[in-house]
Amino acid sequence: MPLGRELPQLLRQRLFYKGRKFNFEVNSLRLPNTSEGEWECIRHPGGALAVPVTAEGQLILVRQYRFAAQGRVLEFPAGTLEPNEDPLVTIQREIQEETGYRAHKWQKLGEFFLAPGYSDEIIYAYLAQDLEKLETPPAQDADEDIETLLFTPEELEKAIVQGEPVDAKSIASFFLVRPLLV
Repeated sequence: MPLGRELPQLLRQRLFYKGRKFNFEVNSLRLPNTSEGEWECIRHPGGALAVPVTAEGQLILVRQYRFAAQGRVLEFPAGTLEPNEDPLVTIQREIQEETGYRAHKWQKLGEFFLAPGYSDEIIYAYLAQDLEKLETPPAQDADEDIETLLFTPEELEKAIVQGEPVDAKSIASFFLVRPLLV
């Protein structure tokens, strides 16, 4: 955004729905050109994602049922941040629950907005390495139906290009980590 550019003025904020993972609000704004309108927004605490890479260079992904997509979607393990929780703590828990692996080496890849046209959700992406398969993985959440899969980087890239259902946060994170994979 250019320096000195005026931001819209918030006139009114209305909470329409308060959920367990996100809130939905409608905001009345006055733009710098004086026109007014309403913008809907999903307020989300954020999420953390891991790109787990085995010693053999394979990527660990999960395929899980997503109601909104009406089908199973291929994703890197991820989870919603708890209140005031560090994103690294979130993903260290989620990788174990979703894949049955623990990572001993973590590197932050970056962070990005998931869908800034209607949500303030930020995804914190990490590379997870030096993996250990847990003898007794923690139980999956009762509302999850997850299958753990291994892909080479080439296989995942082919799946993305061929249109297999892969979520946007996983595609973005894959291309963040791709140059680091040898």
